[in-house]
Amino acid sequence: MPILRKIIKRTLTVSQNFKPSFLTNEQLEEKTLRRLLQEAAHTAFGQYYNFKEILRSDDLIEAYQAKVPIHDYNKIHDEWWHLQLKGHDNITWPSKIKYYGLSSGTSGAPSKYLPESDEMLKSMRRAGLKMFFSLAKYNGLDDGVFLKDYLLIGGSGTLNNHGQYQSGDLSGINANLTPIWLKSKYRPGLKVAKLKDWQQRVDLIAKNAPKWDIVGISGLPSWVQLTIEHIVEYHKLDNIHQIWPNLQMFISGGIALEPYKKSLDKLLGKPIIYMDTYLASEGFIAFQARPETHSMALVLNNGIFYEFIPFDDKNFDEEGMPLPTAKTLSLKDVEANKDYALVISTCSGAWRYLIGDTVRFTDIERAEIIISGRTKHFLSVCGEHLSVDNMNKAINYVQEVLNINIQEYTVSAVKSGTHYAHKWYLGCDTDIDKEKVTQLIDQHLQEINDDYASERRSMLQQLQMEVLPSKVFHDYLVSSGKSSGQSKFPRVLKGGQVAAWDTFLQKNK
Repeated sequence: MPILRKIIKRTLTVSQNFKPSFLTNEQLEEKTLRRLLQEAAHTAFGQYYNFKEILRSDDLIEAYQAKVPIHDYNKIHDEWWHLQLKGHDNITWPSKIKYYGLSSGTSGAPSKYLPESDEMLKSMRRAGLKMFFSLAKYNGLDDGVFLKDYLLIGGSGTLNNHGQYQSGDLSGINANLTPIWLKSKYRPGLKVAKLKDWQQRVDLIAKNAPKWDIVGISGLPSWVQLTIEHIVEYHKLDNIHQIWPNLQMFISGGIALEPYKKSLDKLLGKPIIYMDTYLASEGFIAFQARPETHSMALVLNNGIFYEFIPFDDKNFDEEGMPLPTAKTLSLKDVEANKDYALVISTCSGAWRYLIGDTVRFTDIERAEIIISGRTKHFLSVCGEHLSVDNMNKAINYVQEVLNINIQEYTVSAVKSGTHYAHKWYLGCDTDIDKEKVTQLIDQHLQEINDDYASERRSMLQQLQMEVLPSKVFHDYLVSSGKSSGQSKFPRVLKGGQVAAWDTFLQKNK
């Protein structure tokens, strides 16, 4: 063990000081795209769009964008991936697809089957190691942090066997493929992770918690919070550090961390390091690579080619779908502090795939981003263009000003006379001044979003508010069959989601 400790420490020191600067970000991107096209040139997709001809072009990226259309999930599934799911190989990627990640996101739609090639799973592990090495930049972490236990709060580790392939949550796929050197440190272990029932899983985690020396936790903030709360209650603790004194970090992913920090801090006995990641079923896209920022650095030269569509009325319709004339930019053309819909091409056979997230660059040189929202999770019933990032900032502002914990929230548009209003549902377990909260949210949104301010002075009516116990949000996910530990509550409710939510609330009054 002392030898392993020395090797890890030396490796981290080298990785901290090593700065590969042979290629620019733009050159790395072109290199990645070229490699992807070469690998897939003989697939059915590659032959249909003539990847060989694209590879001979003087401007590779421009030729690729001109030849291959943008795909959302429905388009690429209905035209190509459904053939792979029927057992055909070499459709959009040359290697056999043995795993499919199930992802319904927050749309409430049936699960998407997203291919996880061997190359993609290796890409995710490489990105994970890069993130691991970046921990050397964080002060306060002792080298023993890399030798203790890690708790992963994810979806069920039980995979569905379809004969030629298996499907399940990405966290479940990775749990089944945990490297031998990491298995002894992985908690709660595959046996518990395979349990499909969330409550049974969290009960066993709480029961076994004293046996583990947890140094780091990873998962969606909402489910991690529920797990820690359960452990604290189960063992009648004041905070989680009373049972895990060496807990030093929380690696977050899936949804914005900021709205949960205040609630999570109250469960701790001392400060920990929060580290944000952008790990999706489609690939490991970005992670927080340094402590000086909350932004995440894109993982370049690792099997994913990135494109960006300015998220505005010129490129997207009211439903969040790209227009036929949508303008797509490569990394060299983006600007800071503007929202872009993310498009990726990957070593799992996703080609010009609209992932559904919007990102905003905070540092162009470092290729650092934040996730600003979802292409379909924004409100603009009369031109207010309210993003999830705006909403998160308003929630954080209210929590700080009033010193309260808002553990969940969602927003919808409702009729108000002949016009519309935004209706907010807040999950909070303490008494709050609803009128004051409503005023502060409305005021802060007007300060940070000019379009919202303009519409509030004309078409958009007074903001409405309903405060609910935070448990209601969790119970709704359970009632919808989304208690996997990977499910996210939608920040914006639209269409059938509004009716389903209203029906649930009426039944549970």
